Amino acid sequence: MTYPPNGSAAPPGAPARSAPTMPAVPPQGPPPEPAAAAPRRTAWAEGTDRLRAAATTEPGRLRIIGAVLALLVVAFGAVTTWQMTERATAADDVLRRSQPLSADAAAIYRSLADANTAASSGFLAGGQEPAAVRDRYERDIERASQKLATAAAAAGSDSSSATAVGKLNKLLPQYTGLIERARANNRQGLPLGGAYLRYANDKMQTQMLPAAEKLYKAENARLNSDYGNAKPYPWFAISLGVLALAALVWAQRRNYRRTNRVFNHGLLAATAATTVVLLWLVVGHTFARSGLNDSYDHGVRSLNVLNDARISSLKARGDENLTLVSRGAETIKVRGESQDKFDVSYDAQMKRLGDGDSGLLGTAAALAKDTPGEGPVLTAVKNVGVWQDRHKEARSRDDSGNYQGALDKVIGAKGGEPTGECFDNVDAALARALAHERREFKQAAKDGRGAMTGLPAGAAVLAVLGAAGAVLGIGRRLSEYR
Repeated sequence: MTYPPNGSAAPPGAPARSAPTMPAVPPQGPPPEPAAAAPRRTAWAEGTDRLRAAATTEPGRLRIIGAVLALLVVAFGAVTTWQMTERATAADDVLRRSQPLSADAAAIYRSLADANTAASSGFLAGGQEPAAVRDRYERDIERASQKLATAAAAAGSDSSSATAVGKLNKLLPQYTGLIERARANNRQGLPLGGAYLRYANDKMQTQMLPAAEKLYKAENARLNSDYGNAKPYPWFAISLGVLALAALVWAQRRNYRRTNRVFNHGLLAATAATTVVLLWLVVGHTFARSGLNDSYDHGVRSLNVLNDARISSLKARGDENLTLVSRGAETIKVRGESQDKFDVSYDAQMKRLGDGDSGLLGTAAALAKDTPGEGPVLTAVKNVGVWQDRHKEARSRDDSGNYQGALDKVIGAKGGEPTGECFDNVDAALARALAHERREFKQAAKDGRGAMTGLPAGAAVLAVLGAAGAVLGIGRRLSEYR
């Protein structure tokens, strides 16, 4: 029987023989390292890839265009609402807060100066002080106290205003106490009354009026700040509006070139809404700015000049009275010569007042844009001239030793043509001018504020409608691919 050779199949029926096993060969070198896992991609990278892939198809490009258009229109509306809300608030503050507070600060200054003038006039009248003069002094002090309470409530965190108000609240009772001592001594015919009056005047001139002026300047600075916040053009919103409008026009042109369709109702509505907001923003703010400029040029500036002129006339009247009260007790050197301190101050205040061509009155006349505003100023100019002529006569009488004649020329009855009559006429004329300019300011400021009415809310609503129109317009094009 023949057997197959080694490695061949076993004969039928014979058990299969397994191949001889070879000894395992140990692996040579270190085992291979497992393949490193691919780094995980960021969401931004994946989103960019999806966006790039979408941009290769027309539906994807349309979706991107729709999103960008909606974003631009909404951003335009949001920025317009934000910037115009700030400007409308500032314009409202000009009308209702800062200018009234500036007027109150001027009223404090004027009331204090007028009280000082009334006190000196009453002192010159002797022990029997006229009731009208006494009432005027008390009204001035009461008005100053009330306005100081208002200023204290409005000062808030403004350290400059708060410091000035605190100082005035501390000095006012000290001043009134000195005036009462001067009156008491004057009734008894004691010369000490004149010293008390001069001491009270010195406290008023060197401490109280400077503090009132500081308060006045602080409130004017707040007013100017509100004007500065209300008037600038909203360039950021305007730029966004122009960009959004350009993008909408481009999208409609692209749509026309690809489909030959002239109008897309959604995009057309978005363009119309954006155009309305942009025109409303530019035109509305232009009118508001014009009104605010007018309220400043022919309101605030005129009010400031007229307030300064009225205060100068009050100071001049007080100095004129104190010249007779001191009777040469206080002198200063002027160009090497000794001159009465209060008479020198009177001349300085009159020079500051000026006439119709120079000084405060000249500026006030130039700023008056109509007859009702200019008329009272010209009346004040005329009476200032008469006042100076009468003052010269009073000084001539006093220098010649006729004290009673000088006194009659200053505080005498109207039939004797006293300087007090001229002062009253100047003060009344300036009060009329102030009332007129205050009305002019309010009207112009209201016009400026009114031009912004509804713009912030209207811009927000139209922007939402415009964005919705853009999305619907693009959605209409997308539906054609389904």
